[in-house]
Formats: sequence, C-alpha cells, structure tokens
Amino acid sequence: MTTRQKTREQAPTIHDVPIGIRATGTRTETDSLGAVEVPADHYWGAQTQRSLEHFDIGDDRMPKEVYHAYGYVKKAAAMVNARAGRLPGWKADLIARVADEVIAGKLDGEFPLYVWQTGSGTQSNMNVNEVIANRAIQLVGGELGSKTPVHPNDDVNMGQSSNDTFPTAMHIAAVTAIEEHLVPALIRLHDATAEKSRQWADVVKIGRTHLEDATPLTVGQEWSGYAAQLEDAGTHLTATMAGLYRLAMGGTAVGTGLNAPPGFDAATARLIAELTGRPFVTAPNKFAAQASLDPLVRTSAAIRGVATALFKFANDVRWLGSGPRTGLHELNLPANEPGSSIMPGKVNPTQAEAMLMVCIQVAGCDAAVGMAGNEGNFELNAFRPIIIDNVLHSIRILADAADHFRRFLVEGAQVDDEQLRRNVDRSVMMVTALSPVIGYDRASEIAHLAIDNDLPLKQAALQCGVSEDLYNRVVVPVDMTRPGSADTAATR
Repeated sequence: MTTRQKTREQAPTIHDVPIGIRATGTRTETDSLGAVEVPADHYWGAQTQRSLEHFDIGDDRMPKEVYHAYGYVKKAAAMVNARAGRLPGWKADLIARVADEVIAGKLDGEFPLYVWQTGSGTQSNMNVNEVIANRAIQLVGGELGSKTPVHPNDDVNMGQSSNDTFPTAMHIAAVTAIEEHLVPALIRLHDATAEKSRQWADVVKIGRTHLEDATPLTVGQEWSGYAAQLEDAGTHLTATMAGLYRLAMGGTAVGTGLNAPPGFDAATARLIAELTGRPFVTAPNKFAAQASLDPLVRTSAAIRGVATALFKFANDVRWLGSGPRTGLHELNLPANEPGSSIMPGKVNPTQAEAMLMVCIQVAGCDAAVGMAGNEGNFELNAFRPIIIDNVLHSIRILADAADHFRRFLVEGAQVDDEQLRRNVDRSVMMVTALSPVIGYDRASEIAHLAIDNDLPLKQAALQCGVSEDLYNRVVVPVDMTRPGSADTAATR
C-alpha cells in the first residue's frame, strides 16, 4: 500500500472504552522472532514480554517519567506524519489520544520494564509502541495483538528509531523533572534561608576558619552565604539545561534521518515544544545527539553541584545545632521525633542527616552518569537507561530532601542567644581589631596571654598596657561584622 493509499484508509468508529482489559490467561503476540505469550489483561506485546523475561534484574524499573515523555514523542510524530500525508488523519488522532493517556500516567501499569535492558532503550520504545497500538486497537473494536488497524512499528513508530526517540524522551523527562520539581524546591529553600538571614541580620556570633575561632560575623551573614550558594548552584543548573532543549528526534538510526521525511526533525521538535510549553528545538547535529549524551552528563554534574551546596549547608547546621550541653549549640533545631531508643529526651538532627545521605547518593549517581557518558561508541551511546535513571533519581530525591529540610528544619530553627553571647565574650580572635592600632606582634602577645592563662581578652589586653578606653572603642563585636569598621573605630 502506498503512502497516498494509506492516507485514504476508511476511518473506523472510535468507541469510548475505559482503560483496562477484562481477560484472563494469555494471548499470542508476534514480533520478528516469532510468537510470544503475553498476559491477556495487559496492552503490551511480544517485545515487551521478551524483555521482561530476559532482563528481570533487580527491582529497578524504567522511570515512569520516561514513558510520560514518550507520550509527547509519539503524539508529535503522529501529528507530523499526518500533516505530511504519510499517516491517515484518523489514525494520527487515535495515536495522539492514547499518547495523551500515556502523558497523563493513566497507562503507567503497562510500562513494567527494568532499567537493566538494551542500552539503546529499544525495548522501552517498543513497550510504548505496543501499548499505544493495542490500546488504539481496543478503541476501534479490533483484536488486540493483531496490529490492525494500528501497527506498533509501521504507524506508532513511523519515521522513528529508538536511537533518536529514546534520547529525546530522556531530555523531555529530565527537563520536566528539573523545572517542575527540583528548581521550585530549591527556590523555596533559598527563600526560607534568605528569610532566616534577614531575621538574624544583627545577631553577632564568632566565626570559624579551619574549625578554629575566627573573627565575628552575624548569623545573618553566615546564612546569606548558604542562600547565595543555593542561588549560584541553581543558576548553574538552569544554564546547563540549554543542551537538554536540543532533541535528537529525526536522526533515526545513526543520525542521517533515514526513513524520516524532510523536515521531520524540526517539525516534531516544534510540536513537542508546543505540547510541553518548553523551548525544545531540533539538535543541530544529530550525530552528536545520538552518539553522545553530553548534555545529560553536564546536567548531572550541575545537579551534583547543587548537592555539594546542600551538603555544606546541612553539615554546618548539624554541627551548629550539636549539644545541647556539650556541643556548639548555637542553633536550636526543631524536635521532630525522639532520637534514641535508649536515651530518653535525646533529639537528633535527622533532617540534616537525611540531606547528607541524599547528597552522597547524588554524588554516586553522577559518578555512574559520567562513566556511562564515556561510552558513546561510534554512532550510539548504548548506556542510556542507566543515565536517565540516575539523573531522574537524583532530581527526585534532591527535590524531596530540599523541601523536607526546609519544612522540618530551616523554618523552625532558632538561635541560642545565650550561647552566642558567651562565645563572643570569651573569643580571643577579636584581638584582630586591635592589630591595626597596636601592631600585629603586640596583639599576638595579648592573644597568647589570654589563651595560656584562660583570661578574658579584655583583661589580657589591659595587662599588656592597652588602655580600657582604647579597648572599648576598638573591640566592638558588631562593628567587626561590618566592612571597614575596625579602621573606622581606630580613628574615633
């Protein structure tokens, strides 16, 4: 049958059949290797069943976000093929209707395949093709498994290959997860952190460098650093997404576009952009888009960068809240749950600990992505499933952890004013303010006298001949938190 004859096929009646198959036992489906028995109450076909039998490795299933993204791929392809006269309009509409069910997650139970499968993602692509075809057949009252009137390869996969559609779905899934989950969670955490910074803008504390006492700053200044780290990491993450907006769709098997009509790549990218509301474009070089997964490798590294910022934040907070009697205890952290099965009254920094573990996991995921990204052999990177699984896993747990850390720790954290005052009163490093006035060597003498004899800094300074008036004018903790305050104080 020619393409023109195909477009003139008589449109069948489409029935409003709810999702689901009332059947028991098995039915026979076929692929190029022969017949396969599949569960009669599912839409998938022979290739999906073969994958289930050959790759039931562990419990790691292909993320559902990949299949939702595939719904956009199949819908866009069908619509473009119809506009090009290659696919009957009614058939394209039918495929698009089922693709919408895929996008909405209504067919999630039909995508059971494991992450550990063919490295190209072919089996997941065919899983989608088979499910859409059989669901479409059901809607027109046909026989499931007959591939008539909708064929999984000839119709649903028309003008496509797993080699270009799977990386396209990967990019759509990653962009969606980042924009809908991770970035909003980071913004919420940043805003809560910035609010704490404003709240504690005038609360003076002693800083620490090399884990040792340093000069004063305010708690607000310290927390502004956490907020800035989050903002910088988030900005870098969104910058790396430019590469994810470029889609491999249209390159088919090796990047040449064999079996796809002219302009198919740009047309499907435009339609995917329209359907998703995101600025997807066709990749300018399909050979790079299919032989490598560099954009996802770079994005994974940026996600790890976010985890690095969050690790520092959570780890600082964990130590600053240590105690309550024998730790630093500059912060009072919310008591979310009992902290010990043996020690009554113990409360632990559990949200910080959870965040640290998540960040460690993200670092591990990024290591896997980097190794898999190296394997772009010739015209295909055949390590795609492990890359998208790790990227989406990192996004999911980091977004969740950011929200939990904000809700159950940051928003309820309070400073221990008494502890901060004690630390300021006993700090020796405030002698730094005297150094420009009396000289480094003399200031050092005062510091060592105070440390060696466990003296308050002021007492040590007075013993070394510093007048009380000069000390009171120069060593003003709040002034030391403001740029230039030490020089200004010395001239007062």
